[in-house]
Order: sequence, then structure tokens, then C-alpha cells
Amino acid sequence: MLVPSSNTVLEPYTSAMFQAVGDRGSVHYARFRVVEISLSSASRGQFDLGPILEAAERLAETEPDLIVWNGTSASWLGLETDHRLCAAITERTGVAATSTSLAFDALFQGMGIRRIAVVTPYLPEIQTRIVANLALRGISVVAEAHLSDKGNHSFAGYGPDVVADLVRKVASAGPEAIAIICTNFRGAGVAEMLEADLTIPVFDSVAVTAAYAMHATGLDPSLVRGWGSVFQRTTDFI
Repeated sequence: MLVPSSNTVLEPYTSAMFQAVGDRGSVHYARFRVVEISLSSASRGQFDLGPILEAAERLAETEPDLIVWNGTSASWLGLETDHRLCAAITERTGVAATSTSLAFDALFQGMGIRRIAVVTPYLPEIQTRIVANLALRGISVVAEAHLSDKGNHSFAGYGPDVVADLVRKVASAGPEAIAIICTNFRGAGVAEMLEADLTIPVFDSVAVTAAYAMHATGLDPSLVRGWGSVFQRTTDFI
């Protein structure tokens, strides 16, 4: 897993999810610098290929079956940026590659979802880009909620109760699913509870990424319990 440097959520969450598969699989991490989420040139520059490919090369030394960019930058920069990134990772390392945004897209397209709600900690202008990019994939955002924060490290400081409140807020619009878009946001631990309360699928970025990675490497995601229904839905990934 390629991890934003200031992220403190995805590693412990992902490792906990992978405990369910035991010795059949393992997950490892490398970081590159990401400290701000905005539309500034400095923020966009954090996702230049050079540092990411260097981190990917270090991961490749573990001889993995898959390298995953565990981040959501393509949700506002455009899905094509992750297609290019993953192709570059594979060309550089010889290892198959995917990302959080590609995993979301595979899930939504596979399920035929066309109306969703989106929850993030991001700035309004980031949220606007996310909504526009989803529309390009034929997905309408019927409700959204965000926290207007730009500091990637600070996203982890919001408790699961804050995330849950945002999810409940957007649920009233009756979406087919709710996407929690950010891998440094504490949504995965409350997704299953929210799904039971709202009877709407709640797909958290960290959980979607882990489930897709397991599915893509031949592990059994259905062994994972307590982190949301996405682990029981991996036959929907295309």
C-alpha cells in the first residue's frame, strides 16, 4: 500500500482488516509526502509521479502481488490520473497496480449504482471536483457533506461520531449508496452500524481499498467482519 505521509488512519485499519485472512496474505506500506488537500499548485504537485514511483519501487522489493495507491486524489484530479499512475508503477516495477478511486469505480460500475451521496472532510472546491468527476462516470451525487478542511493530518482528528453524523445527514436524500471518500477519515469502523441503521450501503475508502486488494489477489474478503458490507460484495467489482 502506498500511503500519504501524514495519514494515521489507513495503516492500523487496513492491518486490522487483513487479520481475518491470517497467514494467507499480508499487507505492507510505503509513504510519500502528502500534507495538504487543496487545488493549489503545491498540493497538486504532491501527486507528481517521481516520489510515488520511488516509494513503489521500495514496496516492490517485498515482491508483492499488487501495489495499491491507498488514496483518493483521483476523485478530484480525475480518474485518468490513477490510470496513468498505475500503468507507470507496473512499468517501473513489473507489479500490477490499482488505487482507491479505481476500486470505487469498479464497485459502482459493477453494482450499476447511479445515485450516491458523498461524505468527505475536504474543502468545498475539492468536493465540487469530486461531484463533477463522478458525473463523468454516469454517477449523480444526490447529497453531499464536507468539513471544509485542507490539512490531511487533521482529517484523522475527527472521531467516528463526526463521520457518522455526516453520513446520517446525507442519507435523507435516499441514495443507492453513501461513499466516505478519504483514507484518513474514521468511517470504516462505523460503516456496518450505519448500514444497519439506514439500510443503505455505506462504502468507506479504506474498506473499499482493502476489499478490492483482497479480491484482486485471490484472498477471501468475506472473512472480514465488522468493517462494512463491502467485504461481502466483492463479486460486484468489475
